[in-house]
Amino acid sequence: MAQIIQETGKLLFGQVLTPDGLIAKGVIAVSEEQIHYAGESDWLPEVYAHWPASDQDTETLLLPGFVDVHVHGGAGHDFMYADKEALTEITRFHSTQGTTTMLATTMTANKAGIDQALHEIHNFRSSPMPYAQLAGVHLEGPFISPKWSGAQNPEHIVPANIGWLEEWESVYPGLIRQVTLAPECEGALAAIQWLRRHRITAALGHTNASYEEVIAAADAGLNQAVHMFNAMTPLHHRKPGAAGGVLSDPRIRAEIIADGIHVHPAAISLLARLKQHHNLLLITDAMSATGLSDGEYFIGDLPVIVREGIATLKENPEALAGSTLTMIRGFRYLVQEVGLTLEDASRAASFTPALSLGMERSIGTLEAGKRGDILRLDANLGLLGVWINGRSLD
Repeated sequence: MAQIIQETGKLLFGQVLTPDGLIAKGVIAVSEEQIHYAGESDWLPEVYAHWPASDQDTETLLLPGFVDVHVHGGAGHDFMYADKEALTEITRFHSTQGTTTMLATTMTANKAGIDQALHEIHNFRSSPMPYAQLAGVHLEGPFISPKWSGAQNPEHIVPANIGWLEEWESVYPGLIRQVTLAPECEGALAAIQWLRRHRITAALGHTNASYEEVIAAADAGLNQAVHMFNAMTPLHHRKPGAAGGVLSDPRIRAEIIADGIHVHPAAISLLARLKQHHNLLLITDAMSATGLSDGEYFIGDLPVIVREGIATLKENPEALAGSTLTMIRGFRYLVQEVGLTLEDASRAASFTPALSLGMERSIGTLEAGKRGDILRLDANLGLLGVWINGRSLD
């Protein structure tokens, strides 16, 4: 066994970010799929000492791969309408931006449309995935509030339907990992309880909920909020609203789109201070235009205009329609514009989303025994290399 490891392994030298902090003179020993050692280069076990080094640049940063639990598409494709080729292209593009694990996020649509998306994604996951790994599906809607539909088509909004959830879970066991709903709407509290019993993240979003309704939902098991501050009742000092409920309740994790468009950096800083202890998640909310030039696109079945990288609904230019953000850009924004430490930004981009998926034992940090999902960054946090399952994308 030692000989097999010796033939297939690699050593990655650099500044290694581990759960215990940044190791200035570090090394990672990684073979096909798995990390065997991540720590001080001086303490590298002898069994790995003769593995070839993929790069001798010891000044670069080695971080865990990013985990994006809220992404609708990219490179011209939308998860709602993606076949095998489109799913390959979406995951390929986002892997070049540092995403190594992701949830295929759907839109508010009719049941037949969601059925088709689930079918395609389920089939895609049944074969080896060469790029970013699809860990499952995030259903954003259709159980949301028509008052805060945003870029979701209000024609398809319906009350929470446990029957649909049960059917999808029966046909595609374990595929759905997160569901976004409005907790104040009909049937929502029962749906939240059902979701948590099935270990599915229950997230509020596109919601008109009051502070009191959010707390009641958290009592029922609600444990996450999507794209914080966007498409929810805002914070007011006499009416804390949904935003106030999320900010004040440690049971609820919060997603953030760190692009300088959706949320002011001061608000992100405030959120980060309140959502410590693994409660902040960086997401992209990326739509099909991500990675492409300005122009006309779709998010779900709604037309979108992208100008200077900002996506808005064609019929309502005041309504943001997802983003064109990538995880590496969001990570860089958290550090360089918001002022988070490398450790805190990495936690938001990798470990906490892994925790939300129940996958923290296999991804999200650089530790022996975990999957070989590794990023190499330069001093300006530019992306230099990506390894997924121990394999370099180069």
